[in-house]
Parts: sequence; structure tokens; C-alpha cells
Amino acid sequence: MTSLNYLESVRRLFQYYQSLGAKSMAQLTDEQIRYQPEPESNNIATIVKHMHGNMLSRWTDFLTADGEKPWRNRDQEFEDTFDTKEKVIKAWEEGWSCLFNAINPLVEADLERIVYIRNEGHTVLEAINRQLGHYSYHVGQIVFLAKQIKGAGWQSLSIPKGASKAFNSEKFGKDKERRHFV
Repeated sequence: MTSLNYLESVRRLFQYYQSLGAKSMAQLTDEQIRYQPEPESNNIATIVKHMHGNMLSRWTDFLTADGEKPWRNRDQEFEDTFDTKEKVIKAWEEGWSCLFNAINPLVEADLERIVYIRNEGHTVLEAINRQLGHYSYHVGQIVFLAKQIKGAGWQSLSIPKGASKAFNSEKFGKDKERRHFV
């Protein structure tokens, strides 16, 4: 039963991170999504392009092929080529769709199967955790950049500054509920 809870939990966590990134990008214009703080940093569009390439590589034929596909060009993922927010969002959604198409059918017995990433064996559970850490890292970058870009116009994705007491008061005034990340 714990493994089933893990699969349910990890699906919700991936949905949560997908939602954080989407809500951050929704607040930005075409120009803002391509804002680059300094020449060596990545803008949000480039981070999404990298995540998209990684997701397609890792999750296509997840259980049967190495997660580093021969057709992937990782270095090219860091070249700023998305010229519209629409293209960025399309890549974002395509990457997440590939991920969910791979993990949604998984069952408890799959968690101990061995999959390969760059010819290195991982259990399915380890491979999922590896990608969960990777994607949460990049979503954090997206949220951070979007918040910096928007400044005072940022719409908080969690509890806004100065609102913790009111939030907690409302939460503790209700019956206990099970937490879902999305």
C-alpha cells in the first residue's frame, strides 16, 4: 500500500510543480518570459526549453529505452530560440504531457524495475525521484525569475507576505483535511 501512496503522491507533486510554473508564466508577457538578468544566465523560455528536452528524452519509452535518447541535443536546449510565450507554453505542456503519459500507468510492481539514464541503472522509483528533484529545481528558478520580473505586480502562488496569521486562522477554523498539493 505504501508504494501506491508513493505513486499517488509523486503524481500530485509533479502536478503541483507544473502548476507553479504555469501560474508564474501566466503572469508574464512575451518579452518578460525571455528576460535574461545577465548574459550567462538562462531566461524562463530557455529553462522551459531545457525541461522540455529533458522530459521528452527521459519519459519517452520510459520503461524500455535509455532516458538519454540519441536524438536529444542537450546543448541546443540552452540556446534561446523561443520567440513567443505561446511557443514556451506549448513546449511546457508537451513536456508535462509526456511525463504524465509515462507515470500515470505505473503500478507498484514497476517501482523496482530497472531503467537506464545515460547507461546507468536506476530503479523506477530512483529515476522518478531524480526527475522530481530536477524539475522542482528548475520550477523554483522559473518562479524566482518571474517574481523578480513582476516585482510589486507579482501575484503570490502561496501565502502572501503579511497574510500568514489570517491564513492560519482560516485553516485552523476548519475540520482537518488531507493535503493535496494542487
